[in-house]
Amino acid sequence: MTAVDSIGIIAGNRSLPLLFARQARAMGIKRIVALAFENETDPQLAALVDDIVWLKVGQLTKMIDAFKDRGIKQCVMLGQIAPRNLFDIRPDLRALGVLLKIKEKNAHTVFGALIDELRKDDIEVIEALPWLRPIMPGVGFHFGPKLTDEQRADVAFGLKMAKEICRLEIGQSVVVKDGAVLAVEGFEGTDNCLRRGGELSGNDRGAVAVKVARDKHDTRFDVPCMGARTIQVCAEAGISVLAFEPGMTLLLDREEVEQLCKKHKVALTTV
Repeated sequence: MTAVDSIGIIAGNRSLPLLFARQARAMGIKRIVALAFENETDPQLAALVDDIVWLKVGQLTKMIDAFKDRGIKQCVMLGQIAPRNLFDIRPDLRALGVLLKIKEKNAHTVFGALIDELRKDDIEVIEALPWLRPIMPGVGFHFGPKLTDEQRADVAFGLKMAKEICRLEIGQSVVVKDGAVLAVEGFEGTDNCLRRGGELSGNDRGAVAVKVARDKHDTRFDVPCMGARTIQVCAEAGISVLAFEPGMTLLLDREEVEQLCKKHKVALTTV
């Protein structure tokens, strides 16, 4: 890993930006500057960084100037921005110019264009994985009950379906049961896909969810992750198995996740 003394964080919601700040500090980063978004970023991040600038989604010029004024040349993008906020934004002129050039508006194209725009001002968006890889489960990872033969068959089927919707840039997760697709992740995000699939699984519940990463996945702006909240959603929705690819997804709140899997009899496994 290339030595880095100072780094910026473009911080979305949930706990991943906080986790990164702690990991980066523990691994020798001396100075961390965060760009945070109103109604998105966890305010606790302020205590973990040296400087934090609060923005509204769409303030691209202010974002770039904040990094330039503080001498930040490299940054990471972590955490989600609620999909509704990407469409509710009031972009400044520079952001509007970027959006007008994009024909197909999805996470890959929007954030890819943002990375290109930052590069024009000599700000490089780099992968956060060198600091986060220790919390990525590998082959053979498993929490919760052992899978039945029927569940293993649904995991294999779900993996095939999830890879296909990912290829089509629709989403990264599916919910299946008995060889039938119950829900496909779209604009609503993984949690709502899990809820919708669980609702359709019948009174006996027991659906299987599979989450994958895109081929040629750009981890500079999208690191798949799951945590305690994901398992809680599975338990409430009646999802009995959540499978994901080894070495591709971050597991947050590991100890709490293990306890929740045991408590709610949800199997979390790599495939």
